[in-house]
Order: sequence, then C-alpha cells, then structure tokens
Amino acid sequence: MADPTTLQQLFSEFGQAPWLDTLSRDAIEDGSLAELIARGVRGVTSNPSIFEKAIGGSAKYDAAIEVLKADGASVDDAYWSLVVDDIQHAADLFADLHKTSGGSDGFVSVEVDPRLADETDASIDAGKALFTRVNRKNVMIKVPATAAGIPVIEELLANGVNVNVTLIFGLDRYDEVLGAWKRGLTRSRDNGLVAPHSVGSFFVSRVDTEVDKRLEVIGSDDALALRGKTAVAQAQVAYANFRAFVSQDAPLPLQRPLWASTSTKNPDYPELLYVETLIGPDTVNTLPEPTLEALDATGALKRAVDADLESARGILSAVTAVGVDMDDVANVLERQGVASFADAHEKLLSTLGPKLKA
Repeated sequence: MADPTTLQQLFSEFGQAPWLDTLSRDAIEDGSLAELIARGVRGVTSNPSIFEKAIGGSAKYDAAIEVLKADGASVDDAYWSLVVDDIQHAADLFADLHKTSGGSDGFVSVEVDPRLADETDASIDAGKALFTRVNRKNVMIKVPATAAGIPVIEELLANGVNVNVTLIFGLDRYDEVLGAWKRGLTRSRDNGLVAPHSVGSFFVSRVDTEVDKRLEVIGSDDALALRGKTAVAQAQVAYANFRAFVSQDAPLPLQRPLWASTSTKNPDYPELLYVETLIGPDTVNTLPEPTLEALDATGALKRAVDADLESARGILSAVTAVGVDMDDVANVLERQGVASFADAHEKLLSTLGPKLKA
C-alpha cells in the first residue's frame, strides 16, 4: 500500500479536510478532479469569479452553449444551466466520499446569485430553488454573510438545505453566523428533517491585505511590526469562539470553520502562511490549486490553530491599539467581496450574451 499523501494525512491525523477552491469542466472531464480526490481532496468550492474564468476561458462549454442557443435560452437560463451541470458532475465524483464519510464530507458548493446579497427573501427563494435543481445530497448552497444573509442561513438550514456561509471577515459577524446555524439546525430537527451540514467560510489573506495597508499608513514601528499577523490571529480566535460555541450544543452536528482565501497575496510572506498556521480538527481549508500542490509537496503538518490563543488575542489587541478599526476592516472587505462576485457574474453574462445571439 502506498504511503498516505500529505493531503490524506492532514485529514486522518489532524482532522482538517482539504478542499479545492476552483472548479471547471476541463478538470471534470479530463480526470484531474478525480485524481485530486484520490490524493486526498475532500470537497470543492465554486463562486461567480471561478465560473467566470472557467466558462469564459474554455472551449469545453461551446457545444452546450450552442444547444442552449438553439433552444432560445435567455442569458440567465444559460448561465444556470452551465453552472448546475458542472456542479452535478462534480458532486457525482465526490458521491462515494460523501457516502463513506457518513455524509459529513465530499461536498460541492455553489453560490446563489450574488446580486441578491442584500435581499433576504429573494435569496431564500433562490437558495431553495438551486438546492432542488442541483438535486444532490452533497451540494452546499453558498450564502454571503451579509446582514441580509443571516436570516437566509437560518431559513435554508431549517428547510434541510446544506449551507456554505461565505464572505465572513470579522468576529462579530461570525458570532451572528453561529447563532443562525444553531437556530436553523434546531428548527430542522423540530421539523423532522435530516440535519443539514454547513461550513462557515472565514476569509483570511484578504484581512492582512487590508490591515497591512492601514498599518503602513499609520507607519509607526509598532504598527509596521504587526504586518502579516492579523489574519491568522483573527482566524485562530474565530476557531476558539467556534469551539466554545459547540461545547454548549454538543448534540448538534458541527458547522465547521472553513478557511478561505488562503493563498498568499504578499510575495514577501511564506507560501503556506495561511495553511500551516490554521491546522486543527473539525476545520476545512479550501485551497487554490497552486497552494494545494505546495502543501502536498512541502507542507509541515502540526496542530497550530489553537497552539497559542493568548498570543493571537494579543495581536488583535495590539492592532486595535495602534489605530486599526477591525469592524471597519470587516465592513470594507464584505462590501468588496460582494461587489467582486457580482461583477464577475455580470461579466460572465455579458460574455454569454453575444455567444447566444451569434
């Protein structure tokens, strides 16, 4: 028997599930996604930016687009047809893992229309409809953790929909997400439904990008010494908050923290800065393929996410003390994240439009 890969060890020895942070029809059809699953990848996430790159940059979709064109499909209908087809095929590739994990892993995530991020009722309807349309037990519906999204999370979970809560940038909002998760799971249980699974996607590297920029403006020695430390510290505190929350509600299935945006944006920082520092049980790390390959090749595995909580709290206190408003950081990043996904969605629709009319 072959030795386990680093990705397999990450899960078997440390309890963290490595997911892939990209999806395309090329990877589904050429076998590369299946190969990654065999190496230890336990799930995959998508978002409008990923699909904009995949569909806009591959000829693999051209035949399907021609069929949709002949059927007179609208641009929106064509978009969802292409997306749902990819999600279904990816979910089928993960079906065996989903079954052997007892339904706790092997998930594929797809986002509701990002233009609905501030519309609660419309997002609820869209999330239910998308879950029904994909029709796979191992699909997760992604909902942004905006103020309008909090009741969406609860309502979808209450109706048995697996939910990936995305675009979490701050600790206060994460507390709201945990509350919505508890209420939704409780209601699903009261409704006699099989408890849905969920992850809370806490974005990491983007926090350092925004905070470092502010530290550099402040410019003091104390401020500059904190660059590259805030994102990991905040994620480690979020994990501690998660642990404290679930210890009160042990009978409820876990909503695992998911570390997102874990590629290093600053070339001066180690490539695996946002991976090796956040290893711990009952977590997910969703990785772009280059970061995943770096982890599998050279990653040093050890439990680190809760190794020094006191230091993590101290870093956040120091960042606040030098003048960085972390609430404002979270609000800015949330707005940027929602806008980025909406822009990618619109860009893809504008690409599809001419192809359907040509």
